[in-house]
Amino acid sequence: MTEDEVSQADVQRPGPSELRDPVIRQELKKAAVWFSLGLAVLAVIFLAQPLLLIFGGIVFAAILDGGTRLLGRVLPIGRGWRLLIVSLAAVAFIVFTIWFAGVQLAAQAAAFQATVMAQLARLMELAAGYGLNVGMVDPQQLVSQAMSSLGRLTSAVSSAIGAVTNMVMIIVIGLFIAVEPRIYERGIAWMLPSGETRERYFRTSDRMGFTLRRLMAGRLLGMAVEGVGTWFLLMMGGVPMAALLGLLTGILAFLPNIGAIISGLLIILIGFSVDVPTGLWAIAVYVVVQVVDGYLIVPYVARKTVDLAPALVLGAQLIFGALFGILGLALADPIVAMIKAALEQKTMDDQADGPKRATA
Repeated sequence: MTEDEVSQADVQRPGPSELRDPVIRQELKKAAVWFSLGLAVLAVIFLAQPLLLIFGGIVFAAILDGGTRLLGRVLPIGRGWRLLIVSLAAVAFIVFTIWFAGVQLAAQAAAFQATVMAQLARLMELAAGYGLNVGMVDPQQLVSQAMSSLGRLTSAVSSAIGAVTNMVMIIVIGLFIAVEPRIYERGIAWMLPSGETRERYFRTSDRMGFTLRRLMAGRLLGMAVEGVGTWFLLMMGGVPMAALLGLLTGILAFLPNIGAIISGLLIILIGFSVDVPTGLWAIAVYVVVQVVDGYLIVPYVARKTVDLAPALVLGAQLIFGALFGILGLALADPIVAMIKAALEQKTMDDQADGPKRATA
């Protein structure tokens, strides 16, 4: 080949802007995949708060859907009417809880904070008497540091208005999803390749929905048992602010592990603010309530849904709480349960497709 022919061949060789060349198109596809993956990671980082609100709406929709299905076993009416009854009951319970805690127990909440601060100061004095160097520790500063260690709170959650707004958004999203969940399920399936991929998606979606409904049912049952049981037993023992402690215990029961520790510490501090026998009664109440929840309710729910190791849940709570704040802390358990349910369904599908692939 002469020099002129070589130069002519170089001129005819496809350049980097020639999209008709198969190699160029393949490389562009690979670059697009990596670029899209980077954008997805950035989107998750910068849109973490809205994504958590959406997932919170999904969790609330699962609660409404589970209540609707449960009500259908005893009330043979249309799903729309059953969903309306459950939705009104859920919204009424949320409004009553906010009103009961914010209005009726406002004076008790002020006394509650003063009592906790006084008890922490007594603990510091006791620790100093045993030679521990805690003289420079301020109880108020200690509480502030403990709350901030749960995770950074964004500006939208740090204010009361932001918290109410987030709650309203979660309720609205949950109501829309609960009214017609199949619309959103089919919408996601439409973006997937047709055939086996969509079938596997529908199986995974059904398994995740079933797991989330059962998990939330068990969680609500545990919250009711802990809240009502704590209130009744503390009232029997003469512990002050029993209603407030029962309400806080029930709400904190939504946070496995961490919620039990916080509520137990508050119950014991308030109990010992009266006298030693009342403090011992408060310890006994806490132990009894946690034993009933930990050895009766939690194992039953775990058998019916997904068995999550306590260390796994606690680790996920610490990570999500540090990354996303209070919403991440509250939704860590459902997120882990959804991931595990999806992985279990994927394993089952892979095992079922194994013989087909071997035959092919």
